[in-house]
Amino acid sequence: MRIISTEILIWILLLPLMGALFSYAVGKWRQGLCGWLATGAAAATFGVVVGTVLYLPSGATLEQQLYTWVALDTLSVSFTLRFDRLTAVMALVVSGVGTLIHLYAIGYMAEDPGRPRFFSYFNLFLFSMLLLVLGGNLLVLFAGWEGVGLCSYLLIGFWYDHLPNAAAGRKAFVVNRIGDTGFLAGLFLLLHYFGTLDIALLESVFSGDAGLLNLIAACFFLGATGKSAQIPLFVWLPDAMAGPTPVSALIHAATMVTAGVYLMARLHFVFSAAPALMLLIVIIALVTALIAALIALMQNDIKKVLAYSTISQLGFMFMAAGVGAYGAAIFHLVTHSFFKAGLFLAAGSVIHGTKNEQDMRRLGGLRKYMPWTFAVYLISAVAISGIYPLAGYYSKHAIMEALAHSEQYGVLDLPEIFSTMAAVVACLTAFYITRSLMLTFCGTYRGEGVVHESPLVMLLPIGVLALLAVSGGIWLERVLPLYLGDPWPQPSGPTGEVSFFSALLHSWPGILGMLGGYLCYSWCSGWPAKICCALPPLSRLIEGKFFIDEIYAAVIVRPLEASARALWKFVDRGLIDGSLNGLAWSAGMCGETLRRVHTGKINHYALFIFAAAVLITVFGCGR
Repeated sequence: MRIISTEILIWILLLPLMGALFSYAVGKWRQGLCGWLATGAAAATFGVVVGTVLYLPSGATLEQQLYTWVALDTLSVSFTLRFDRLTAVMALVVSGVGTLIHLYAIGYMAEDPGRPRFFSYFNLFLFSMLLLVLGGNLLVLFAGWEGVGLCSYLLIGFWYDHLPNAAAGRKAFVVNRIGDTGFLAGLFLLLHYFGTLDIALLESVFSGDAGLLNLIAACFFLGATGKSAQIPLFVWLPDAMAGPTPVSALIHAATMVTAGVYLMARLHFVFSAAPALMLLIVIIALVTALIAALIALMQNDIKKVLAYSTISQLGFMFMAAGVGAYGAAIFHLVTHSFFKAGLFLAAGSVIHGTKNEQDMRRLGGLRKYMPWTFAVYLISAVAISGIYPLAGYYSKHAIMEALAHSEQYGVLDLPEIFSTMAAVVACLTAFYITRSLMLTFCGTYRGEGVVHESPLVMLLPIGVLALLAVSGGIWLERVLPLYLGDPWPQPSGPTGEVSFFSALLHSWPGILGMLGGYLCYSWCSGWPAKICCALPPLSRLIEGKFFIDEIYAAVIVRPLEASARALWKFVDRGLIDGSLNGLAWSAGMCGETLRRVHTGKINHYALFIFAAAVLITVFGCGR
């Protein structure tokens, strides 16, 4: 390992942190500057990351120890930053896509009076995610992990004067704390049994009883399901749409939801040592992806469609990680950041151009009024559908190949089941994204008011994302496996030896889904989908989002509220407050009784003195 004393790594963190402070302070003086300051800080961070990547020799690792954070007799933990090839990929995605979203937000939030606070939170979000990926040990990683959770709470509930927005932020915060409990349990188990939280050292010593290894991996997987919105902790992500659209793009494409996938890739040695859990991860990811895709079919809010799409695409990443194809998982994470950011920002452009309209039933025909936004949405839709030669094809095909050739499950004939189910989800993905495209941009405009295209400051970043969605997969498919190296298996994709027609044949789930969506919502006005969805009980299940929120409310939330109410009524108010109030009442009664003795009349005092003297004399003489 190469250790250098350069301060370049700390600057990756200091730039967005200083941006958060200055954008707020300067924004209070001149609001128009805060967005440009925050974007400049993000762009400078991206520049430093690019410089670090170019400086980093092949296979080398940079490490910077800032100070000793925890110093105990049996434990010493340093605040260490580590920059290796996996960190490089993640930092490029976080800072690069994050910079584009910052630039877009300047136009989107131009009229919002809370811009200084917004851009300060935005830079703080970038800082937290970069701290997470730069953490050289799990304690530093956990600090960034919690910072990301805090920033998501602040940004999802940014418009807190509207109570549902505040409730959505609170829900995201609470659900993620459940996952973080598992993360903390994993940290404690590692400390107890291995005595260290250093990731490199853990990789060399992580072995032992199978039950213990599975338990530790399960704890970290619970943490990952919270951040990356997998069953059972995915319910917060759709509600996260309450925040401004740039927040949705930053959370879904470049920062928070990728944290769980990164954690599994970073701790690949932990999960690979727990094969029983790995099978469960694949099953959970498949079920999550399928359920989210089905729910997306019947959403009418364009942002909700994309939210459930994110949950489904994260399921693909977890499928890959579950069969040990961590490289394919990171590959899809990168390409997903391109086309999902493009989709969200194009949706935000629609919302901006139609005066905050998000219901697709009141949109339509926007390609005539917003041609650039339509082009970006179309390109991103084809990319997420996994159609050759766009970026989504390469990463999805890598995952399909990994599922089909997963040797550890070959005995159970599971690879074919896994790959078939993944293909079904891919087909559903193409269908619902085409549905959103047709309802929003095709036909005639069903809304009210004047529609306008977004300003250049918003169109420029989504144009760059569209270019990345088109070309990113081609060069990533060749560069990323070589760059990541061991232990990352190289994704199988259409290299130069694969013909164009063969690649299109591999794209059949996406082509079938998009063709079905086009025919259904163009020629048939959506009636085939309406007939299918009108079949009870399927329609009720999908419209009700499988009633998962209602089940959680009935089984967990309301019983907890009832028990909390009972504890407050009988223990807090009845026992604790009652005992204290009882003591106060007793003291008051004693005071009231004694007060009656102190009348202020001399004849009363003389009578009391005489009576006391008589008592003393009588009882004294009696002895």
